[in-house]
Amino acid sequence: MNAAALSIAPARPLADAGPAEPSGEFSFDARDFERVRALIYARAGISLHAGKQAMVYSRLSRRLRETGHRSFGSYLQWLEAAAGPAADDEWQEFVNCLTTNLTSFFRESHHFDALSAELKARGRQPLRIWCNAASTGEEPYTIAMTVADALGTTADAKIIASDIDTKVLATASRGVYPVDARGLSPELQRRHFMRGTGANAGFMRVKPELAKMIEFRPHNLMDARWSLGEPFDIVFCRNVMIYFDNPTQRRVLGQIHAAMKPKGLMFVGHSENFTDMKDLFRLRGKTIYERV
Repeated sequence: MNAAALSIAPARPLADAGPAEPSGEFSFDARDFERVRALIYARAGISLHAGKQAMVYSRLSRRLRETGHRSFGSYLQWLEAAAGPAADDEWQEFVNCLTTNLTSFFRESHHFDALSAELKARGRQPLRIWCNAASTGEEPYTIAMTVADALGTTADAKIIASDIDTKVLATASRGVYPVDARGLSPELQRRHFMRGTGANAGFMRVKPELAKMIEFRPHNLMDARWSLGEPFDIVFCRNVMIYFDNPTQRRVLGQIHAAMKPKGLMFVGHSENFTDMKDLFRLRGKTIYERV
């Protein structure tokens, strides 16, 4: 879920809300919108801004078409009442529709300069990294490239790359990108990617020695228990907390803290600031925190 910010605001009282979508293919009123806000908050911790009615209508309309519902009220009632594997699948579709994925290779490049320096200082000891907003894969592959360039492709490094959106994870696990993907120099492409030919011309695939460092898996930060294995040395949690209100941020950061080794590093987004959580993390560099 590495994404542009969804502004955070409390829900409006229903009595004061006007129509959310006065015209459109499907019936969608203010009560439907508030119901969506409550459901995505409960399911994924996401706090949708009160001004996101048009976005919700646009993104969920596809689900109504595919499931045969003629109104949001009908769809949401069906979603809440459904049970079994089919219900689980539709809840995942609901979450996938409402998460925004915006990413690129070497985004906020100063983080990868700092990561490279940290890795070289650590040497070739075993390394566990968690990228918990993997999106379509550019960020975890950037981490893997940084590890490979700093320590070599035979480094004892394991990267867990997770996201709540299963569709973007499927893209990430394929490791295939257009050759004009933003953020990659020709030299980086040469070292870490294989160019496609014939029907695959114009695309490139991550080299196997890079891909083998990464395990992609779905993960919801709202889950009560996390099964992530041994503690992490480094966590990338960039542009994730902007989705959450303050109580949710505090709870999730506490769980991330518990999943890290002492003095481990957490990299966050350029607009995120957690200096008020000194019992958990201390500022180590520009949007880089050290676990207390």
